[in-house]
Amino acid sequence: MKKFGILISALVLTACLEPQPKPEVENLASDQFIVETVIDSLEKPWDMAVLPDRSYLITEFNGGLKQVTKRATIDITGLPEDLFVNGQGGLMGITLSPNFRRNREVFISYSYGSKAKNGTAIYKAKLKGAALTDGTVIFRSSPKDTGSHFGGQMAFLPDGSLVLTLGDGFAYREKAQELDTHLGKIVRVDTDGNAMGDNPFRDTENARPEIYSYGHRNVQGLAYDKQTQTLWSHEHGPRGGDELNIIKSGANYGWPLATTGTDYNGARITPFKTQRGTEPFVYDWVPSIAPSGLTIYRGKMFPEWQGDALIGALADRSLWRIDLEAGQAIGETRLLGDLNQRIRSVETDRDGAVLVLTESDTSGSLLRLRPRR
Repeated sequence: MKKFGILISALVLTACLEPQPKPEVENLASDQFIVETVIDSLEKPWDMAVLPDRSYLITEFNGGLKQVTKRATIDITGLPEDLFVNGQGGLMGITLSPNFRRNREVFISYSYGSKAKNGTAIYKAKLKGAALTDGTVIFRSSPKDTGSHFGGQMAFLPDGSLVLTLGDGFAYREKAQELDTHLGKIVRVDTDGNAMGDNPFRDTENARPEIYSYGHRNVQGLAYDKQTQTLWSHEHGPRGGDELNIIKSGANYGWPLATTGTDYNGARITPFKTQRGTEPFVYDWVPSIAPSGLTIYRGKMFPEWQGDALIGALADRSLWRIDLEAGQAIGETRLLGDLNQRIRSVETDRDGAVLVLTESDTSGSLLRLRPRR
């Protein structure tokens, strides 16, 4: 496997390819939908999972886990003891085992460690009543010493493997191109945290066997679409360059060799917006919207949205719909911008409604979106 370097002398050998022009953005305000507030007393919510009984499990960044039912909000105990809340790190993603009805297993991602040595971990436990039991940490990523870019999104693939997104640590963007660290990677493990036997770099010398793809900055959205058998993700760029991607085993997604964004001080990170040998984005945003949360819509309430990506936006304070056809973006709609809420997570409910988590520094809400017809 050829390793991409970060030296300009290597970069100048590759031609710069311009991205395709974007379609015009349509805006739809909240009065175009029925927007129900399910709960508005959450403390900085981060992610959610829909239980078979149609209640919701919601992680709270600072260390809470709540089950929200029609009648009550229940605090769930039994969370990991080594949770480290600092900067962008805290209690993050949550997903259910594909066999949840039988085994009651829940998987939670969180940041572990200290300011000097921290990373992202996966915690597996069983939900019994108001508690997580038999909890165990099945995976810990390579440690870093920054409080930024933890990733933390998870999704199951059809073979039962679990995929986890990991950030580059902000200060270590070059590491996203190096296979001896988890920084800037997406990893794939079994439900005990072991690297899958067919992972692309398992037999590569000095490579971390869990790595599934690399060249990522900070992936904050992840969803597997069963109908098209496609793993989708989106990640934060710096100033511009947020990307929507199709994730492929062994692929390089280009960070920091190529980006449409610029550094926070205004400097160019690289002269290239795309580069041969890396996977091109399906869509990108300039300026950044700070995408967060992702669902590929397959419900019944919004038939015109079938197969489209619904993406929350933190900085843009809105919900985005990317119209997808055959793996290509053909249109874009901005929703709920009039609510002026940071949207942290989005999911499809079991009846086809769209679930949206909003957050602020002190509170958050779970909203349920239905068509007005």
